[in-house]
Amino acid sequence: MIKILSLFSGAGGLDYGFSKAPFNITHAIENDKTIWATYEKNYPKTLLLKQDISKIESSYLNDFKFQGLIGGPPCQSWSCAGKQEGLKSSKGQLFLEYLRILKITNPLFFVAENVKGILSKKHSESLNFILNSFKELKYKIFIMLLNANDFGVAQERERVFFIGFQEKLNIDDFSIKKEKDRKNLEIIRDLSNSAKGTTFQSLKSICSFPNHEYLTSGFSPQFMSRNRVKAYNECSYTILASARHIVLHPQAPKMIKISKDLFEFDNANLPLYRRLSVRECARIQSFPDDFIFEYNSIYDGYKMVGNAVPPKLSIKIAEEIKNKLKL
Repeated sequence: MIKILSLFSGAGGLDYGFSKAPFNITHAIENDKTIWATYEKNYPKTLLLKQDISKIESSYLNDFKFQGLIGGPPCQSWSCAGKQEGLKSSKGQLFLEYLRILKITNPLFFVAENVKGILSKKHSESLNFILNSFKELKYKIFIMLLNANDFGVAQERERVFFIGFQEKLNIDDFSIKKEKDRKNLEIIRDLSNSAKGTTFQSLKSICSFPNHEYLTSGFSPQFMSRNRVKAYNECSYTILASARHIVLHPQAPKMIKISKDLFEFDNANLPLYRRLSVRECARIQSFPDDFIFEYNSIYDGYKMVGNAVPPKLSIKIAEEIKNKLKL
């Protein structure tokens, strides 16, 4: 079975698809200690390296002869919502660590995921550097901007995937077939009445459904600048990693526009306005209900779910790679 090394693994959304294809994810690297328990719970057969990726020695990795490399370098430096510093920031330079490990391991293929902003004109110099680096390592590169809603995920979520194959494999095309049946928020209707509210702490001991708590703190002016409610018959807005910016449950009426960049709740239905729970976000992301997130702070729960590649999308990518490799 093809051996995979996972970088910047997070909770393991991208890993989920490759584990089901199946590929053998033997090693994973994640430096965020708030994620470790979740990853180890859901991937008990994978050796999780709990350290800064820049501290991983070449000599250590050479021993394992990985045939696939997957991962999503941190996106903050490329996001339109951030400072957009690209490779000039410390987080942006972690993409260089991805390149370093790609050069060391020389796998048959790789997958690197990031936000849509990496394709912006502002980052053209950095993007060209990254693409030229891939090519210098003798990889045929496919750049794909994919919306998760096209692949069975109940949210609008655009992300960029760099998928590369060794040139000697002679793979000249790569595409993923979209699904005709688009999912919507009906998938969380059964969870509507059992969620628990919390200001900070996980409510694991009292939730009747795993991770089914939501943040109850107030809503910022930025949050109130847009409607944050989608109906059950619609797909969700993008599930974000920031707890305070999690979208609202579809049981509530759409927010009312008062003026430019100012919305408010319908006063007659105030009790219906609440953030989605961590579990509802996870289900919208397409995580199965038996995928358990371990955390003490609900902020960490939302972070893990929001940063993940939707598992249903990762399955599609992994299966198509498997087909191309004729496994």
